[in-house]
Amino acid sequence: MRILVIEDDAGIADGLRTTLQQRGYAVDVCGDVASAWNALRTERFDAILLDLGLPDADGGVLLQRLRSAPGSAGSALPDPATPVLIVTARDQVQQRIAGLDMGADDYLAKPFDIDELDARLRALLRRAAGRAAPTIRHAGIEMDPAARTVRLQGQPVDMSPREFSVLRVLLEARGRVLSRQQIEEHLYSWDAAIESNAVEVHIHHLRRKLGSASIMTMRGVGYFMPQEPA
Repeated sequence: MRILVIEDDAGIADGLRTTLQQRGYAVDVCGDVASAWNALRTERFDAILLDLGLPDADGGVLLQRLRSAPGSAGSALPDPATPVLIVTARDQVQQRIAGLDMGADDYLAKPFDIDELDARLRALLRRAAGRAAPTIRHAGIEMDPAARTVRLQGQPVDMSPREFSVLRVLLEARGRVLSRQQIEEHLYSWDAAIESNAVEVHIHHLRRKLGSASIMTMRGVGYFMPQEPA
């Protein structure tokens, strides 16, 4: 899952980047509203962590601009439905209410516990995918994003961090075909080195571990996990 951190404090931004990357997220960082808006116009993110006290404008301006954008998921950018977690030093009740009423999905005051931030982020991603349960279950596969574990027919399956991330993207989109580029957009930040066949290699390994029919190929289009029969 790919996260955009909008934070002007370099120490906090670097700490969030490092910690979230260790937890399996791809992370990009912007330090002001202008660069963040440019990023949202050109890249798709699974969620946004938004500070309000930014140097060129209030973060709320960006939030309102995003929510009023004409795009939609799978079409034009920016995507107004992108989940937003405000992370700010403004901790008064009325400030929290205002942030939520501007369109934020959640609000967390600084200083915060990183485990709580991660849990809130997982909840945002879960709701965005239309899931209520914390685990993802599909065709005998059970994934726990919090524990970062995968089971097949009840038996644990060892996976590399990147294999886990690819599988999560495909599970969240099950029934829909994703191109290689779309998968890469969820997995890699701007500064990541991407080998041309990386996605194909990870999918090959996943098929070997989960079964050849677990991930299907639509030739010339991309990859998908078939929907289970009703």
